[in-house]
Amino acid sequence: MNADPLLRIPWAHDLHEEDGLLTREWLITNGIGGYASGTLAGFPTRRYHSIITAALPAPLGRYVMLDQLNELLRLPDGSTQRIGGLELAEGSLELHGMGNLREFRLEMGLPVWRYEFDGHVIEKWMLMPYRHNSVHVSYRLVSGAGTVRLKLRLAMLFRPHEASLANSMPNQVYDLKASEGQFEVHGPSPWPLRLHVDGERPAFTYEPQRFSDILYRIEEQRGYEAQGVLWSPGYFRADLSAGRDVTLIVSTENWDAVHSLSPGEALNAEITRRRRLIAMAHPAVRGGRISQLVLAADQFVVVPTERVGELARLRAEGSEPRTVIAGYHWFTDWGRDTMISLEGLTLTTCRHVQAAQILRTFAHHVRNGLIPNLFPEGESEGVYYTADATLWFFHALDRYLETTGDTVLLRELLPKLQDIIEHHVQGTRFGIRRDPEDGLLIQGDARYALTWMDAKLRDWVVTPRRGKAVEINALWHNALRCLEGWLRRENQTDRADKIATLAQQCRESFNRRFWNPDTGCLFDVVDGEDGNDGACRPNQLFALSLPHPVLDQEHRQAVLEAVRERLLTPFGLRTLAPDDPNFKPNYHGDLRTRDAAYHQGTVWPWLIGPFIDAWLQVYPDQRAQARRFLEPLVDKHLSENGVGSISEVFDAVEPFAPRGCIAQAWSVAEVLRAWAKTEPDGE
Repeated sequence: MNADPLLRIPWAHDLHEEDGLLTREWLITNGIGGYASGTLAGFPTRRYHSIITAALPAPLGRYVMLDQLNELLRLPDGSTQRIGGLELAEGSLELHGMGNLREFRLEMGLPVWRYEFDGHVIEKWMLMPYRHNSVHVSYRLVSGAGTVRLKLRLAMLFRPHEASLANSMPNQVYDLKASEGQFEVHGPSPWPLRLHVDGERPAFTYEPQRFSDILYRIEEQRGYEAQGVLWSPGYFRADLSAGRDVTLIVSTENWDAVHSLSPGEALNAEITRRRRLIAMAHPAVRGGRISQLVLAADQFVVVPTERVGELARLRAEGSEPRTVIAGYHWFTDWGRDTMISLEGLTLTTCRHVQAAQILRTFAHHVRNGLIPNLFPEGESEGVYYTADATLWFFHALDRYLETTGDTVLLRELLPKLQDIIEHHVQGTRFGIRRDPEDGLLIQGDARYALTWMDAKLRDWVVTPRRGKAVEINALWHNALRCLEGWLRRENQTDRADKIATLAQQCRESFNRRFWNPDTGCLFDVVDGEDGNDGACRPNQLFALSLPHPVLDQEHRQAVLEAVRERLLTPFGLRTLAPDDPNFKPNYHGDLRTRDAAYHQGTVWPWLIGPFIDAWLQVYPDQRAQARRFLEPLVDKHLSENGVGSISEVFDAVEPFAPRGCIAQAWSVAEVLRAWAKTEPDGE
C-alpha cells in the first residue's frame, strides 16, 4: 500500500506523549452506516470503539458485534510480545505501554500500525469492504527471519452501539458453532457474528472468559455510565511469515459474501475505489493533505440499508437512496447537516449521481412543507422539528443545479418546492410561518429548538431563538430567489413574479429590521420573546454568504469585520462573542454542562465555509488570505483527535481543544468546498 494520500504519525516511545495514543482515534466505514473505530493505542475509551459495528435493518440499527482483540506474538526465539496497548488477562482489561509501536499512518485513508520486535517488523492494517458489514484485520511480516505465531483473543458484547454500558447484560447467552474453519457466534442479536482466519496453520481454541469492570474513560468524562463487561469465546492462532499474511475476517454477512473476496482482492478493490474517488474530485483537492478529506468525505455518504422499505421503493423506481451520516460515532442522518454538507461531500468530489440520490431521498420525506430534522437510530420514519433544514434543501438543490444543469431533477421536484413555499406562507408545524406584516419568517415552539443552535436537555431549550432568526430569514430570502429563478427557467412567469414579490418584501424588511446601529452588526433575532436579541453570533454571516445575499451592500463589510474580530479562531467560528455574559469558554463535562456551552461560545469548524463565502463577497481579490483561514484545520488538525478527519467542535479559547464527534460531515464538507473555492487560480 504505497499510494498517496499518506498521513504519518511517527512515535518514538516518548512516555510523555503516550496519552496522545489514547486521544487520537481512527475510523473506517462501509458505506451503509457501519464502522470500526478505536484509539491508536488499541485501548477502548468510548462505548463506540469496536472492531465492527454493523449496520443492521430497522429496528436494530447499528450494533456492536466485536469489541476488541487482544493480540500476542510468539517470536521464533520463543519469546512473547504484545501488539498494541491492550491486554485481556485474568478477567480484566489493562493498558500497557506502546514501546513496540514505531508509526501509525493512514495509507489511502486506511489505518496501518507498524511495530518492531527484536529484529522483526510487523504491520497491521484494517479495512471494511464497501457496503459489506465486514472487517478485515490483516497482519504482515515486513522483515525478520523465521515464522511468528499470532494469537488473537476475541472480546465481545452484542449491543446497540448507543446502549448504556450499565444496561448491557453481562450474562447474555452466547453459542459458538464451528465447521471447517468457519466460526459463528450466536447471541442476543438476530444476526450471528461470522469469523474466519486466512493464514497458515489456523486454529481456534475454545476458552471462554469474562472480563469485567472495564472503564471507558471518555464516557466517564462525558458523564455517562462508563463501566462495562466483555465476553470471550476463546482465541485464534495462525502462522505469520514472509509473503504469507494473516487476516481475521469478521462479518455479519452470509458465508458466500464473506468468501466472495480474498483478503488480497478486498484490499485491491478498496484501494482502487479510493483512488477513483480522488481522481474524479475537484483538481484543487486531489493532492497533498487536503486529499485526505476526499476520503474522509466518503465516510459520510451512505446507503440507508436499515430502512428496508425505502430501499425497496427507490430501487423499484430505478434509483437508490443515499443519505449523509452527520457524524461519527453517534449521529444518524440529519436533514440540516445533509443539505449543508451536500456541496462539499458530493459536488466538490464530483459525485453528482449520489448528490441527486440524496436530494430525491429527502424530497420523498417532505411532510407539511418540511424535510426531516433527523432519522432516529433504527427507525424508518423521520422527525421534523426544524425551521431551517428545508430552506437548506433549496440551497443544496441550487448548488447541484448550478454544477450539473440537471433539468430533469428540477422538473421532478418543482411542484414539491412550490408546495413547500406555500406551506411556509400559510403556516406549518412548530409555528413556522411568514408574517404577512413584514414578509419575514417567524418560528417557535416551546418544546423544541428549531434552528441549528439546537441544544436541548429534557425541557430545557438552551438557545431557543424563538421569533425571527437572522439566518432563517437569510435562508428564506435565498430559497425564494432560487425558486423564482427556477420558475422563470421553466417559463412559469406569473408564478415567478409572485415569488419575486415575496422575496422583495423579505429583503426590504430584513434590512430595515435586522441592522443594529448600536453594535454595527445584525440582531440575532428580532421580535423574540424578549424583544430583539443583539448577541454577536455567526448566524448573521448568512445574510451575505449565500448565493442570493439578503443584506444590503453598505452593511456587508461591517458585519464581516465584526465576526472576524469577535468570533474567528484558527479552527472555525465561536458561536458567541467572548464579552457576552453567557459566553462559555470550554465544551466538556457531563451532558448538561456540555449542552450549556454547545452554542454559547463553542467553536464550530463548519462555519469557516460561510465565513470564507462572506469574505470573498467583501474582498473578492483576497483569495490567498481566504485560503490561510483554512490552513490550521488542514495542516495541524488532521493529525489529531479523529486522525484524517475534522472534529465536530472545539473549545472557544486556547489551546482550542477538539471536542464532540471525531469526524463531522459538515466540518469536512465545508473545508473541502472552501479549499476548492480559494484555489489561487480560481479554478
